[in-house]
Amino acid sequence: MSDILHEFPVAAGRKKVFEGISTPAGLDRWWTRNSAGTPSAGAEYELGFGPGYSWRARVTRCVPDTEFELKMTSADSDWTGTSIGFRLDERDGSTWVSFRHTGWKEVNGHFRISSYCWAMYLRVLTRFLERAETVQYEDRLKV
Repeated sequence: MSDILHEFPVAAGRKKVFEGISTPAGLDRWWTRNSAGTPSAGAEYELGFGPGYSWRARVTRCVPDTEFELKMTSADSDWTGTSIGFRLDERDGSTWVSFRHTGWKEVNGHFRISSYCWAMYLRVLTRFLERAETVQYEDRLKV
């Protein structure tokens, strides 16, 4: 199995970062076109990315202001069964985000594209949290 890992600082408090990574309103600002769910262990999330891309996930870990993880239950075949998680730590006056997308069956083209896309989306997340900058869904990978 292979994993995508990123770590980066955000000049915002852990509570604000946690809301950005775990609530539908937060996710829709940087990752999804539209989403629904409740940040609590066992809850189901709907993750909408446009026509033909209505995915689902289950919250497998939720520690307020500290950790959030989703297990993909219905998605592209490469993504189904993988887990997407965030761990938040305060360091040097910033919130450090340890991001992981774990459980990939193989390192293929989709894995490499997803690794790149995650870096781009996480940059949009950072800009949203630090500057209240909103990027239209269609432009997020161009920023």
